[in-house]
Amino acid sequence: TAFLHGTLNEEVYMRQPADFIDPQFPSHVCRLRRSLYGLKQAPRAWFQCFSQKLEDLGFTASQADSSLFTYFDGSTIIYLLIYVDDM
Repeated sequence: TAFLHGTLNEEVYMRQPADFIDPQFPSHVCRLRRSLYGLKQAPRAWFQCFSQKLEDLGFTASQADSSLFTYFDGSTIIYLLIYVDDM
């Protein structure tokens, strides 16, 4: 379900799902406001949303590895490595 929390930055449309076609408008399409699992933009949208939340909490993105975030506060050190939707 992690991918369902990513907000899309571009407009993405899809056909109406086969079991949910509106009989009055069978040729209409759906505009997605959130990413869907299987959508090629889903991992990027999820990562962008999640990394922004980490930065809001005080984590810093690594210059060497975009999936590495660090947090330093006094004697507390946290390293967080993210791969797609797996921490």
